[in-house]
Amino acid sequence: MRAGWYEKYGPAREVIRVGEIEAPQAGPGEVRVRLHASGVNPSDVKARMGSRGPMRWPRVVPHSDGAGVIDQAGPRVEEARLGERVWVFNGQWERPLGTAAEYIVLPASQAVPLPEAMGFEEGACLGIPAMTAHRALFADGPIRDQWVLVTGGAGAVGFCAVQLAKWGGASVIATASGEEKLARARAGGADHAVNYREEDAAARVMEITRGEGVDRVVEVDFGENFPVTQKVLKKNGTVAGYASSRAPEPVLPWYPLMQRNFHLRMVHVYSMPEEAKRQACRDIVRAIEQGALSLPVAARYPLEDLAGAHEAQESGGVVGNVVVEIG
Repeated sequence: MRAGWYEKYGPAREVIRVGEIEAPQAGPGEVRVRLHASGVNPSDVKARMGSRGPMRWPRVVPHSDGAGVIDQAGPRVEEARLGERVWVFNGQWERPLGTAAEYIVLPASQAVPLPEAMGFEEGACLGIPAMTAHRALFADGPIRDQWVLVTGGAGAVGFCAVQLAKWGGASVIATASGEEKLARARAGGADHAVNYREEDAAARVMEITRGEGVDRVVEVDFGENFPVTQKVLKKNGTVAGYASSRAPEPVLPWYPLMQRNFHLRMVHVYSMPEEAKRQACRDIVRAIEQGALSLPVAARYPLEDLAGAHEAQESGGVVGNVVVEIG
């Protein structure tokens, strides 16, 4: 099969190769998916640069997310699943062969029915962004009639969080920088979009909520944004953070936060509880079927230019999802 891979860490153009490798075969409880598209996420390019520690396998086919059609069902998997359109998640987590290839084999539960309303390219963007957003929003109960602040509302996770928060019945404030990103957050359904570079974000959020603050924050950079968060979060509110890149070791004022019952939830999509994964998949499919969730693709690259796709993701200049077209 055609695939892209790397055998050592380093810059995309230096380490990524594309060629022929042996196609995997489905084992017990597994399905094989003939992939049509592969989604590129920040964690994929970070892994290529060594974020997961020493290389565990001689060759890594990257990417966790993808979409395609089940073409092989292993023992203990219903044959009725053959031919099913699916999106997949956690493709390259704890295994060497991800979705940057014509085929992937993985547990049947990680191949989720893809509604007809969504194409393969969009479906390839669901895994990490939508499941992270779902966990950040719903891990602590319903959000109907609550105020939700989504920082980085134009990013892959943030854009999903805006849409799923509206689907869940919340009022949504999104922060972003620049008119293009603000427009994307509004397109996702944000009731208010705040330019954090040109406005006092905390003051604006408090103005919007009439001094009450927000019930939940979906946080793209916990440490960097904490000065704003602590000003706008209600008592007994929750910050669900899925990254803290600029300040990876934040220092917190314990007692003032304790007195407000400040709740910090850390979200790591790969290690979510199994029931949380199942519920996320069910809700994501329902939201798509109800027309409440879409993922417009911003940049497409052929498999032969897998390195270009990684460079686009790393550049930070793409507003939206980066997809590798498998065919």
